[in-house]
Amino acid sequence: MATTGTTSGTAGVTYTQADGQYFEKRQLRRSAGFWGLWGIGIAAVISGQFSGWNSGLGTTGWGAMLIATVVIAVMYFTMIFSIGEMSAAMPHTGGAYSFARSAMGPWAGFITGFAESIEYVVTTGVVVWFSGVYADSALTLLTGASLPEPVWWAIIYAVFVGLNALGASIGFRFSIAVAVISLAVLAFFAVSALASGSVDFSRLLDMTPADGGSALLPFGSIGILYALPFAIWFFLGIEELPLAAEEAHDPARDIPRASVWGTITLVVFAFMVLFLNPAVTGSAALAESPGLDEPLLHGFRAFMPDQVAAVLALFALVALLASTQGIIFAAGRNLYSLSRAGYYPKFLSLTGKKHQTPWVALVTCAVIGYLVLTFVLVVLPMIDENSAGQAAAIVLTIAVFGAVIAYVMQMVSFVLLRRKFPAAKRPYLSPTGTWGAVVAGVIAVASMVGMLLNSAFHAAVVTFAVAFVVGLALFALVGRKHLVLSPEEEYAMSGGLSGAGDGEPVAAGPGPDVAEPLEKADV
Repeated sequence: MATTGTTSGTAGVTYTQADGQYFEKRQLRRSAGFWGLWGIGIAAVISGQFSGWNSGLGTTGWGAMLIATVVIAVMYFTMIFSIGEMSAAMPHTGGAYSFARSAMGPWAGFITGFAESIEYVVTTGVVVWFSGVYADSALTLLTGASLPEPVWWAIIYAVFVGLNALGASIGFRFSIAVAVISLAVLAFFAVSALASGSVDFSRLLDMTPADGGSALLPFGSIGILYALPFAIWFFLGIEELPLAAEEAHDPARDIPRASVWGTITLVVFAFMVLFLNPAVTGSAALAESPGLDEPLLHGFRAFMPDQVAAVLALFALVALLASTQGIIFAAGRNLYSLSRAGYYPKFLSLTGKKHQTPWVALVTCAVIGYLVLTFVLVVLPMIDENSAGQAAAIVLTIAVFGAVIAYVMQMVSFVLLRRKFPAAKRPYLSPTGTWGAVVAGVIAVASMVGMLLNSAFHAAVVTFAVAFVVGLALFALVGRKHLVLSPEEEYAMSGGLSGAGDGEPVAAGPGPDVAEPLEKADV
């Protein structure tokens, strides 16, 4: 790749200016409108209505989960408003990383981007795992056969890496279809449960209270704090839409709109699931096996024959596959943007000549996710038999912990950018302004505290911390010396005046701080 020089910034990082050839090998294709963005946002999250949210009932209780879901819904609305404003001002694929980079510099950009990498890669792994559980349940009920979990993981990863590599337009259309099917399955569950007379709201509070607990809060008020991370699972992923900025036709307009309407959709269905699923099975039944891994299928089985439930499990599987599609899209774009800017190895941002998708990043996400699942679900139980029952909480918590760190960093970025870049073009303004970002940030911090205080999360938090320290060390030793003047970096270095809100990534070129001749950089 041809280059023209380097500059060292005050943050101890070194930039390289890349020529057009570098970016020609890293092109994305615009193919998404409002519905495509809404679809991929819903698809990324919708598995959270089918699996995962109930994993915390055993330490929180239903009442705590209800209160936590209300609080988290407030967090997501105020956060999405704030992210919408920043994404419209910065229509680049970087998303959360680019917000923090502009507000607080490259180190903050790396921390935020790396936290989001962990979130999306591990979330993809969680969804692949749950997809395998649902698929194997359906296969067993219909044929009596079964496949080992690692085989299901390999099949699902291969299918969705291939689908995403075929082009964003195919992925967006697929996301719309599976999002609509998934919502229809949830609606059918609600209607059929009510029509069958199987709903008994007294079952919501059927857990035996611990000492000092009550029917509503069986583990006391601390259960609300413990429930926050699990309530996040109802919505985790909708914040990914800024990562589609360079593939959206009108990102400044459509990303905020799709994010808000996607959140509204998810809130409606989250509360529907939270009330009706345990009202059919009982909250206690969803806090333990077999309801733990497949709560909605457990609900269908409560009032339908096994063969019918098996067919419905296939439709439920659609929702989990939808999230596999949506989250692996986000994971790939996250790695793509950070590697294009040099924070990660640059080869990860290469895109295919024909379909212009970041296939190298997608494959890398799949390989890492598969290894994480293998370690947590296969190797760890061999080392510690007790960890098998905590596997869901471990992988889910790693994903949520990465998410809340990224959320806090983005909300701090919003507040700082309003002050630091007052002249930046903002095509969309958050209706809740600075106070909304503060509220969202405080709730995100509370969610983090809930994970730190709950002993069930400690293994996951330690695992996350180790991965984070390793990532920071690699950036300090290598990554910070090889940054590239990508669109996200140009925007930050121009004070918010370069390529702001025009819907196009800025062309790579010297920023205002470039003063020395540039040296050759690696691809």
